Amino acid sequence: MLQYSLRRLVIGIGMLVALSMLIFLLLRLTPGDPIDAYVDPNLPMSPSDLADLRRSLGLDQPLPVQYLGWLQQALTGNLGYSIKRLDQPVLGLVLSRIGPTVLLMGTALAFAVVAGITFGVIGAVRRNSLADLSLSVVALAGISSPAFLSALIGLYIFSVRLHWMPSGGMLTPGEEFSVSDLLHHLILPAALLSVAQAALIMRYMRASLLEVLNQDFVRTARAKGVREFWVVSKHALRNALLPIVTLIGSTIGLAIGGAIFIESVFNWPGMGLLLVDAVQTRDYPVIMGATLVIGTCVIVVNLLTDITYAVVDPRIKVG
Repeated sequence: MLQYSLRRLVIGIGMLVALSMLIFLLLRLTPGDPIDAYVDPNLPMSPSDLADLRRSLGLDQPLPVQYLGWLQQALTGNLGYSIKRLDQPVLGLVLSRIGPTVLLMGTALAFAVVAGITFGVIGAVRRNSLADLSLSVVALAGISSPAFLSALIGLYIFSVRLHWMPSGGMLTPGEEFSVSDLLHHLILPAALLSVAQAALIMRYMRASLLEVLNQDFVRTARAKGVREFWVVSKHALRNALLPIVTLIGSTIGLAIGGAIFIESVFNWPGMGLLLVDAVQTRDYPVIMGATLVIGTCVIVVNLLTDITYAVVDPRIKVG
């Protein structure tokens, strides 16, 4: 188990380094000069001043040297300073936004797991029924719909037309903090973020449970007169949940991509909104820092998922 965990850890570190190199290269390939983000257009600078600024920022060095310098600082916890936010440390900005994003994604994941497993079991038990066909159509629509489309439709229906939910923000401005107010703002974006995950989990849960229900030990349990409820819940469901453990971990990346759009539409003060603002203002240190933290979170979650799956099913460690 230790060797398996160490092997997965080494792979995760390699993926993180490759991700940081890719983002660093893509930012340097974007149109325009990075030095422009540091210059106030209302205060023109002479060519010598621009050269001095470029030298002080290390932008006059080759790209590999720039990357290694940034990586060395990042390993010490120094992700640089924001350009557009009065030189605030990037690490402080990122840490201040992690909490809202974790709350949003955690709630969405809880919605997705409960709804996906429940509807998947219903679809498998009532195979080819009207309920099964209806759930399959809904799941296909959920998987096919982009996150921004689901966010805009949900915002229009539940906030603009029905006035059931707030149209944005994490708390009501000017009011004291309360859990009920937080939940009131959280339910709609979390539910919309969970749509694609719930649909994916439902599809896999249905297929996995159908496969298990056709195995010999299930037939044996039925032949012994065990009630169908216990056959499904006690015998079949436990074995059908094994692939879902890995699937839940792999959907974290999907949730992060969706969270960027959800947070932008609902003005949710999380990592996604910070990253979108940084891209719009060409705040390169924040883009690099936020991307690195998001990538680290995804890799850590996948690592924990692989280890959990290996604990649940020891056969996986043989590979």
